[in-house]
Amino acid sequence: MKKFNFTSLQIITHIAVWLPLIWFIIQYSSDINPIQAFTQRTGKTALILLVLSLSCTPIITLFGLRQVGKIRRALGLYALMYAGIHFFTFIGLDYGFDWSLLKGAIFEKTYIVVGLSALLILSALGATSFRYWQKRLGKKWKRLHKLVYLVSGLVILHYGWAKKGDFLRLQGDIVGPVSFGLLIAFLLIMRIPAVRKWGSGLRSRFNNRIRTMNRTQPENI
Repeated sequence: MKKFNFTSLQIITHIAVWLPLIWFIIQYSSDINPIQAFTQRTGKTALILLVLSLSCTPIITLFGLRQVGKIRRALGLYALMYAGIHFFTFIGLDYGFDWSLLKGAIFEKTYIVVGLSALLILSALGATSFRYWQKRLGKKWKRLHKLVYLVSGLVILHYGWAKKGDFLRLQGDIVGPVSFGLLIAFLLIMRIPAVRKWGSGLRSRFNNRIRTMNRTQPENI
């Protein structure tokens, strides 16, 4: 029988990602516009979890904290879970699964199409994130999961347009989307092989300097 050995970081992560959802449910009845608030909160939480998932590789590169690699897939799957809740809240609670109304909304609001596209791609990545598919797809698996870069861009567009922001003219409520966009851009740049090599070298030089300082530091008498 397979044993599941979870690290403290994994346990904390699994507990922490459920807390926002519990809080959103508790707050639901007290909000002036509960459906809109719940939709926005779950969408933003999905984005935050996606960013945290993308940050795992740069954290390993810059700080050598390899234990965060064990929570990368979980963060990505939880991002998918919140994105799914976000979507079904929109079509279920907001539009009551009325496909005639939804059809009109989709054609009128581009951000819905962009968000749905991101959700479909993220769903495919989530479904193939397990070792079975990793072994079956081989080298194709890595190419497939690079679509997370496309998902990141689509999510930022969805977020910005949903906020009625104009990225080209820098008008509207774009501070949040632009901030997330710049952060995601940095995280993706850190995944470029040459940049990762530079980051690893920087960490090695820093660690060597610390070790040298410790060796040369006189002992207390």
